[in-house]
Amino acid sequence: MNKRNKVKQLNRSADHRKAMIQNMVISLLRHERIESSVAKLKVARSYAERIITRAKRNLDANLANLDEQKKNAAILHNTRYLYSHLGDQEIVTKLLKDLANRYAERVGGYTRIIRLVNRPSDNTAMGILELVDRKTQDELKAEAKAKREEKKPAKKEEKPKKAKKEKAAASN
Repeated sequence: MNKRNKVKQLNRSADHRKAMIQNMVISLLRHERIESSVAKLKVARSYAERIITRAKRNLDANLANLDEQKKNAAILHNTRYLYSHLGDQEIVTKLLKDLANRYAERVGGYTRIIRLVNRPSDNTAMGILELVDRKTQDELKAEAKAKREEKKPAKKEEKPKKAKKEKAAASN
């Protein structure tokens, strides 16, 4: 009997389940949207919500009543906790700098599950897990375009080069 056991087993061993959920949460935080079965998404959602709440603890408003030494210790502890649970420095940085500020005013409910049509092969309920205030595709494209334009070096004037070529052709 499976009494008093709140862990959704998902027909996997504990290590496999932990790795799968961790990978799903990392993908969610990286892409801000993932697609999977609803049962897996429900488990990943609870884990992701706890991770985002932990990241919010590093905000200044939550650490205002601590002295400087305890504040630094709390920030270090939360950062190490996130890194130990996610294992990806890029995601931890995004979580602390972008997502924690985005959800600073929100008390909970950072994610939502949108149900899709059942998978035809085995009739499994499918869904999309996404962050609530995520950027739209158009906003992401505009940001990428702006970054590309910033990286481009200033174009050199081409008119003087043409004039030099014409002079060289005229002298020959």
